[in-house]
Amino acid sequence: MANNQTKLIYPGLAGFYESMLPVAATLVRVVVGIMFVMHVWGKFNAGPAAIATNFGKYGLPAPDLFTYAAIFLESVGGVCLILGLFTRFFAAALAIEMGIALLFAHLPKGYAASGGGFEYVLLIGVALLAIAMRGSGPYSLDAKIGKEL
Repeated sequence: MANNQTKLIYPGLAGFYESMLPVAATLVRVVVGIMFVMHVWGKFNAGPAAIATNFGKYGLPAPDLFTYAAIFLESVGGVCLILGLFTRFFAAALAIEMGIALLFAHLPKGYAASGGGFEYVLLIGVALLAIAMRGSGPYSLDAKIGKEL
């Protein structure tokens, strides 16, 4: 154990915690993927034209391009996160999308998600960065294939 690590009150739990890390990381990856699939469903229902109009109101350049990129990333990327396929790529791409959403749409509204602020996109963006840095883990199609980015 490194000098800067805390000591467990119950050292006997160390093995349990160690063995659960891949499960916890998988749970986060799958739930974030599900959140994107559910989130993009609203974009499918509204239609690309309505989404592009909304994106244009936020001052995004080329709102049509951003609309189709967001729909692709959130649908295909969300499914790939659930499956653990091309995980690092889609997690990084979705983190960039969340950064753009934070800057253009949510930052001017303050922190609280209840008022349209950046609380939610910041949390999801950081979770996506962690997934991109960690990778898909052992419970994934990436692991079955044996290759990752």
